[in-house]
Amino acid sequence: MASNKTRKTGASVADFLKGVEDPQRRADCRRVAKMMREATGKRAAMWGDSIVGFGQYTYTYASGRSGDWPITGFSPRKQDLTLYIMAGFSKYERLLNKLGKHRTGKSCLYIKRLSDVDETVLEELIRSSVEWIRSNYATS
Repeated sequence: MASNKTRKTGASVADFLKGVEDPQRRADCRRVAKMMREATGKRAAMWGDSIVGFGQYTYTYASGRSGDWPITGFSPRKQDLTLYIMAGFSKYERLLNKLGKHRTGKSCLYIKRLSDVDETVLEELIRSSVEWIRSNYATS
């Protein structure tokens, strides 16, 4: 069975964040990292070469394939700051309506900059997702 391409690495999160070219995006990343560390109680770790993840959970698909992934995390992509909200968004419509300017994918929240969203709502969304993952999966 194939394994995940993106895995936890020993690379330096601090060095990765120092390499974010845009100063505002770098500051936003540091703020998001603080929110996620507070929500998980876990230190940041690099997953692959561009995802900053917090904690870890194990999932298993109906097919039997399983793997590990961060409980939450983010990546400073070229177009957007991508936040991984692993619980998905179906149960968070109320929060999303109050969040501000954003887009979503299955478990990805895309924002251009933190100033586009209500940080208090974002923190609640992250915390709620972390709690949901912890109540539904084995975590570490």
